[in-house]
Amino acid sequence: MRVLVDLNRCLSYGQCVFAAPAVFRFHGAESLEYDYAPADAMREQVREAAAACPVQAIAYSPDDHA
Repeated sequence: MRVLVDLNRCLSYGQCVFAAPAVFRFHGAESLEYDYAPADAMREQVREAAAACPVQAIAYSPDDHA
């Protein structure tokens, strides 16, 4: 799985952090960090995080074997 966050679009609402804390986290007050290639076990949490993002800044692909 591959995750990409448009950091120019991200407004640091933090919904992704609540939905998938093993993948998304804040560094400092508002700087988002995330795992670009989380384990497949995180797939559902990443999907929920992307759906919860109010500005739709999170994109993901099911696998990285393109």
